[in-house]
Amino acid sequence: MPTLRDLQAVIESLWPVAGTESWDSVGLVSGSPDAVVEHVHLAVDAVPDTAREAVALGADLLLTHHPLLLRGVTTIAEDTYKGAVLATLVRGGCALVAAHTNADVVATGTSAVLADRIGLRDQRPLDPGDAPDTGIGRVGVLPEAVPLGVLARRIVDVLPPTASGVRVSGDYDRPVRTVALCAGAGDSLLGNALVRDADVYVTSDLRHHPASEFREQALLTDGPALIDTSHWATEWLWLDVAAEQLRQAAGVRVTVSDLRTDPWDFAVLPSAAAPTPTTEQGA
Repeated sequence: MPTLRDLQAVIESLWPVAGTESWDSVGLVSGSPDAVVEHVHLAVDAVPDTAREAVALGADLLLTHHPLLLRGVTTIAEDTYKGAVLATLVRGGCALVAAHTNADVVATGTSAVLADRIGLRDQRPLDPGDAPDTGIGRVGVLPEAVPLGVLARRIVDVLPPTASGVRVSGDYDRPVRTVALCAGAGDSLLGNALVRDADVYVTSDLRHHPASEFREQALLTDGPALIDTSHWATEWLWLDVAAEQLRQAAGVRVTVSDLRTDPWDFAVLPSAAAPTPTTEQGA
């Protein structure tokens, strides 16, 4: 049976460390390279629930997209969530590995999977990498133009359900065909030329000021609409693709977590009868 060291070599072949952004932290987080690995469990986030799930399933390796130790910590005490994750995995004999931006940039990475699922053709990266078809984000075209609202509904139907759903900036009936997207947080690409030339930009974690400035400029110049999605949901789609690649390359059992680790539990929306806020009300 393969060892964790063998699995690390497979992971490197699928998602090379060379593709990692300079600020990122990927690779082996915990575990012995000599340990035997028969079962790999995949999740977006290393949180106590996914750690317990991996151990309960008898997994030897938890492979997550998001790094647990992206930023420095001064303690892994078990009354901190990062300490609880590591303690659970170590006691359960389950290693932890992260494949983050190195899994975003490959030709079958997070953005490419999202683009495939919503039907984009003629795809290319928004920010190309060194190798062909690699890089951050994707832009492509739909087979035919559809109303912005129809595309938003298609995205909702493709993604796993979350409390936040999707938010849209733009007219519902506006026709869109060229779609730029970045799975996960993508407001750093709001100034990208391919984003600016698209009919709509789909990404996650859009903050008020960058989104507002983008929207107002778009209104002046007939620029792109915006669709804001759940970060976790867009990247969760990649897990099934990654799992199949691991099965083929490593010949081990691979399972995928369907635990929702999106941080939001529910949304409260105004009722149809709610009064419209006025200046006098301080809105």
